[in-house]
Formats: sequence, structure tokens, C-alpha cells
Amino acid sequence: MGGERQPCFDVDRTFGGGEAVDVAFIDRTTMNLPMINGLYGDGMARTSGQERSRGESTWHLTINGWVARRSQEPRQKEESDFGAFLKSKERKSFPLKDMEIDKAIRESDDRRLKTKYNNAIYVIKRALALYSIEEVAFSFNGGKDSTVLLHLLRAGYFLHRVEQSCSNGILTDFPIRTIYFECTSVFPEINTFTYDTSKTYGLQMDIIRSDFKSGLEALLKAKPIRAIFLGVRIGDPTAVGQEQFSPSSPGWPPFMRVNPILDWSYRDVWAFLLICKVQYCSLYDQGYTSIGSIYDTVPNALLSVSSTSSKEKFKPAYLLPDGRLERAGRVKKNSPLECTHSPAVNNGLEGVNSQKNRMFTASVIGVGDEILFGTVEDLLGPSLCGKLHSIGWLTSQASVVRNDIDSVAEEVERCKSTSDMVFLYGGVGPLHSDVTSAGVAKAFGVRLAPDEEFEEFLRCLIGDQCTGDRNEMAQLPEGITELLHHEQLGVPLIKCHNVIVLSATNATELDKQWDCLIELSGSDGILVTTEPFSAKRLTTTLTDVETAQALSKLCLEFPDLYIGCFRRCRQGHLVINFEGKDPCRIEAAIEALCKKFNPGTFSEVN
Repeated sequence: MGGERQPCFDVDRTFGGGEAVDVAFIDRTTMNLPMINGLYGDGMARTSGQERSRGESTWHLTINGWVARRSQEPRQKEESDFGAFLKSKERKSFPLKDMEIDKAIRESDDRRLKTKYNNAIYVIKRALALYSIEEVAFSFNGGKDSTVLLHLLRAGYFLHRVEQSCSNGILTDFPIRTIYFECTSVFPEINTFTYDTSKTYGLQMDIIRSDFKSGLEALLKAKPIRAIFLGVRIGDPTAVGQEQFSPSSPGWPPFMRVNPILDWSYRDVWAFLLICKVQYCSLYDQGYTSIGSIYDTVPNALLSVSSTSSKEKFKPAYLLPDGRLERAGRVKKNSPLECTHSPAVNNGLEGVNSQKNRMFTASVIGVGDEILFGTVEDLLGPSLCGKLHSIGWLTSQASVVRNDIDSVAEEVERCKSTSDMVFLYGGVGPLHSDVTSAGVAKAFGVRLAPDEEFEEFLRCLIGDQCTGDRNEMAQLPEGITELLHHEQLGVPLIKCHNVIVLSATNATELDKQWDCLIELSGSDGILVTTEPFSAKRLTTTLTDVETAQALSKLCLEFPDLYIGCFRRCRQGHLVINFEGKDPCRIEAAIEALCKKFNPGTFSEVN
């Protein structure tokens, strides 16, 4: 053995091939510890330092943050002890495993996930800098979101220790206190996964079997907890109004809610779990996409697959094509006698057939300082009014507002309650002046949230310019947004309840989007197409004064008709316009007017 360098353990056997480890080769003659070679799965070699205590019968070997201290004894004893040391730490070797999480994300080509990961790690490290380890806790419920948060916390805690120059200490357990609220209505699979996870990662778990609020009050009285990490994401019912750091709600015990994955989407969660290859609850492989209690959770029907067997089968949760529908399986399990079917509703309006002759109203809102400043001529507004008129809708108002979130919000809030539909144009894009989406969100009292599906469309459209949080166009009003898909549109139209946002910038684009919208209305009932307007125009050489009284009385006699007057120029003939849904009523009104004057006073305009 003299002078021969031998590895002190078998890398592949101890850690598994491809993992990042530091291997020390010991010179048996001098007991010097030469430079350590880091073996990586990608074949790259890296070096790190080592420590030798000369004159003492100890040596120190650092392996990714672990420090091994063993006495100078015969090689067989050293190898045995060192292998036993590594094996004893294999299950709880958090620095190694946490580095695997970090390494997996950083080696991934998913740029969006990297951005989300970095943001979450920053929030975690910030919280750990603000609070001591005894003052923080982690709420774990066995679901996919809290599973993601668990592994983010493991990675974030280790990286925090590295920054604090504490990474050479021996970390025996995951030190952040874990809270688990156990109840009788939870799925058995959730309980099993939670306790298995606790054992695997050495979680210091407080199990609370009372309701959430009273259990939390008791825990905070007994422990010095000041901040709790939560796996809350935008779109969750409890997420409205929360930020990454949000104090607890009034009436609750005081603590800071820390939400590292608040801006993560369903797609981000599954990308993390699959890329990092971590275990998750088995229910997600059975078609469950959002898990509550056994009384309000079923497999997501969107994942159902046809099968010849009597038992229905489902695809795994990560194959759900639209992440916004993850809660489609969160429904009450009613008995057949309780099941009732409500009549279909279109945009909050009554059934189409019963309203065929009803007058539907729309508001048209343009967003743009350039229109108000007279820099450009507004061509889209008048064109949109004409298109609405062609399908039997009455434009009750058309307005232009400034590129200002409050201005947009005030106008949308006013119009959405007085009109059947509201159309906006002129303010969609990544520029600071494109404030339409933010204004709509504020009008409905919600916040903007990343929409993974919309971002994928944008990514196809503008490529690498669309990355992560920098893409403001992918931020849409949370919980109320519906994307209107059409094969002729590169990017779907945006619909928020009875508000439709158009992205057209010229007449040609508006024509295309309008045609697609009308086609979609035929199958989805987005716009109720009613009886078209009939119209006739009369012209006369009479003055305004001579016709005023007769026209006023005519309006009272025919309130179902629109009767208006205009001149193409001040010296031109007066034009009287009759519009309505019933052609017979228009003819009756024209006849009534003509009877009030001499024959030949009015002539019809083609």
C-alpha cells in the first residue's frame, strides 16, 4: 500500500452514479490529504480544499458540507468507519440532497422554472435572515404544492447556511418545524405520504388534530413561532390579497405568512416535481389534480380515459392540459337526489331563444393617450360600433380613456354593470402604457396573476423575448379570465366575465378578430346574436324648427324605435333616421310622420 492512493469508499455504491460528491484519496505512507477531486455525472472534475491536523491523530474530510472526523487507525478500520458514517447520513444527508435539487433546476433548460425557483429561494433566504430558525415553521399537508415547498425549503435552508458560512457544520435533520393538521376527512393516501415524508426527511412535525385556527393559536402560544411558510399559489381561494410576505388576517393569531410559490402556476409545480424527481402523493397518479377532503374531491374528469373495463381510469395529474382547471375535481359529492341542473347562462344573460328580440347593449372603450392628444385618429372605435350594430346590438356608449390603470378601472367598473358586454382595445402589450389588463383586474377587485397557457402562446409568437416574470403580457386578472381560442388567431382573445379585451391595432386585425369572435359565438354563446336592425332614412328641406315638434311626438308614439336626425353639412338637407327590430313598425312610423306634413315633404334615401 506504500504511497499508493486508494479511494476510501466506492462512489457508485455509496451515492449512486452521477451524483456530485467529493472523493478523498489517502496517501497511506504520509497520511497527507491531497486535493480532492469532485466527480460529476457530466464528467467534469472540480476541486475543493481539505484539512489535515498534523501532530494530532485526526483528519478532516469535507464532502459537500459534511465534515468527517476520524482517528488515525489502520486503513481497514478507516474505510469501515468512513463508509458507515456516510451510510448513516445517507437518508438525512440534506446538503447532498439539497444540492441535488439546486443542481437539477440549474441544469434544466426550463428557463421559466429557473426564474420561479430563484424567486422562491430568495423569499426563503430572506425569511431565514429576518427570523431565527426557532421562529419559523412550515405548514405541510401532503399536497403537491406543499411538497414543492418542502424541497424548496430544504434547498433554501442549505443555501442560506452556505451564505452564512455555516455549511461545514454537520446537519443532522431538517431543522424547520413542520405543522400538520390531521383530520378524519383526509384521504388515507395523504396521511401515509405525509408520515412517510416526515420519516424520510427527519421532519420535526407538530401534529394538530383540532381545527386550523384554534390549533394554530395553541401552537403559537407554546412555541416562539413568528413566521409560517405556506404553499399558497395564485388561484387558490385564500390567495386573494396576499403577497409573498403577508401578516395574518384580522381575528387570527399574529404571524407572518411567507408565500415563496405565490406566483407559481400548476405547470410550474409539476415541472419542479418531475425535473427534481421527488416523491409525491400517489393520488396524483390516479387523476386527482387538487386534493381537499374525501367529501369534496374526485378525480378530474378532464383526465378520464376510455376503457373497456367497468372501472373508470384516469391519466396522471401532470398531463392536465390546462392548469387553470386543476380544481375541476373539487366538487361536492352529492347523492343522485341532490343533483339538479341549472339552465345554461350566457354572459350572465338569459337564454338566447327567449331573448331573440331583446335589445342587448354594449360599451366600447378605447385606451390611448395618443387618441386624446389627437396624435392618431381612432378608427377602431367606430368600426367596432358598426360591427355590434350589424348583429343587432346597441352601443350604449363609446369612450376613450388615458393610459392609466385607475382611468381604465373606473370606466370598466361603470360600464360592466350597465352594459351586457364591454369591449376594450388599444392597451394590450408589454409597454408601460399598456395598462388594460391591470385596469380590468382592478375593476373586478382581483389581482394580476401569471397565466401559463397564455404565456405559451406568447412564447410561440415572440420566442425568447417571452421569459418568466419579465413577460407582463402573461399577467392576467386572476380567477376571472377565460381565453377565447380560434385557429386563425395566434394568441387567444381575453374575456373576463362580460368584458372582452381585443388586441387589434388596425382595421384589418379588428376584422379578423371580430370574425373569429362571431364564429366562436355560434358554438359557445359568447355573444348573443339577435334580430338585426332594420333602417330607413328620409330627407327633407324643412328646417329643424319646423320638424322638431312632430318628431318629438313621434318618438313618444314609437318608443321601440330609434329616431334620430343629422345633417351632412349645416346647409344640407335634414336626414331623419329610423331604426328598429321590426320593419313594420318602421313603416308605420314613417307613415305617421308623413301624415303630419304636406305630401312630397319627405323623400326616402337609398
